[in-house]
Amino acid sequence: MHNQRSLIRAFTASLSGTALEWYDFAIYSSSAALVFGALFFPSHDPLSGTLLAFSTYAVGYLSRPLGGFVFGRLGDVIGRKKVLVITLMITGVATFAIGLLPTHDDIGVTAAVLLVVLRFAQGVGLGGEWGGAVLLSSEFGDPARRGFWASAAQVGPPLGTLLANGVIALLGVSMSAEDFLAWGWRVAFLLSAVLVLFGLWIRARLEETPVFQAIADSGDRPTAPITEVFTTQRRALLAAVLCRVCPDVLYALFAVFVLTYATQELGVPRGWALAAVLIGSAVQVFLIPLAGALSDRWGRRRMYAIATVAAMAWPFVFFPLAETRSLPALILGVLGGLVIHSALFGPQAAFISEQFTPRLRYTGSSLAYTLAGVIGGAIAPLLFTYLLAEYHDWLALAAYLGLTGVITLIGVALGRDPDPTEERLSPPAAPSASPADAS
Repeated sequence: MHNQRSLIRAFTASLSGTALEWYDFAIYSSSAALVFGALFFPSHDPLSGTLLAFSTYAVGYLSRPLGGFVFGRLGDVIGRKKVLVITLMITGVATFAIGLLPTHDDIGVTAAVLLVVLRFAQGVGLGGEWGGAVLLSSEFGDPARRGFWASAAQVGPPLGTLLANGVIALLGVSMSAEDFLAWGWRVAFLLSAVLVLFGLWIRARLEETPVFQAIADSGDRPTAPITEVFTTQRRALLAAVLCRVCPDVLYALFAVFVLTYATQELGVPRGWALAAVLIGSAVQVFLIPLAGALSDRWGRRRMYAIATVAAMAWPFVFFPLAETRSLPALILGVLGGLVIHSALFGPQAAFISEQFTPRLRYTGSSLAYTLAGVIGGAIAPLLFTYLLAEYHDWLALAAYLGLTGVITLIGVALGRDPDPTEERLSPPAAPSASPADAS
């Protein structure tokens, strides 16, 4: 077993790398809600422009399966570390390039096309990132504490969101609305170059995980991991996909769509919505590892089921609070949603990776993560915007979230809680069905 120093270094690399990639992803999400509609999809109806901007947000999710297929496979064949360096570079370069894009006023519809292409590249990089980041920390740690160690990758999204919205908020208060729309938003994208260089420096110093090294030493690396996942790990894959749907939609509501809802439906200042998301994201940074650690003690399925039911109920608290148009009420509503999301997100990484055998973990986890994103997070802001425009009633939004909760509960029922003493460092001699398939 590698020493504590290697474990802490892997945890730091996993957390910092995913945070940097999610900064890139979140800075796009915030910009889509606040400025991209006017800059790249001009329309006389602001809600229509936002709808089109969120359609490019969805592209980043739709492209994730390609990253999951390509880099998930490579992660099980050539190793976790090499793939994670490549995925970080792809996302970073795409984000920096968005900051240099001309707008619709400069080159017409070509601007929107280029934006979609770069958003696609962001999604490919992130699609290959998550599975490896989870394994990077969890495969160095004690299997009995996998919930905590795997949560390093889960802290990345709120930390990246915190950084992204913090930068947007700082730019917003330091310049006029006209300057922010004209050029200020670009600064947030260009800053990603510095952050990505820092992430690459950390990851370049890493060792390969002991689990992959044991598989490589035994000569048992898979030659067709995607085929093996679909033929021997079907139940595991289905459980892992379904368990991600509700958390993705919940996060899209309280970290992305809330910016549009607060400013365009409630008519409150943009800074109020950003402050609520910032506070919620800051709290998540601490709650997610705690939730991961608690899942090691209480069981991931139990925690997941309870938190999913809470997610289905929370809109009936949040929307009445938000309609008071009070800053404290808005903050409380968003904070509650993100606290519930933490209870789901903390155990999620370990829960998903534990569904698959060690030699197929990168592929299986990446496929589950990216395929779930297509039916969950990809269309969530788009559907929230459409439902609001169509029904002008938050009950339609609550019903949508409730439906995804039912889907996730089915995934939890199909999944499993592994024996925490199960030894996974020694790879099997030959491909075998996952314990989830055997149950």
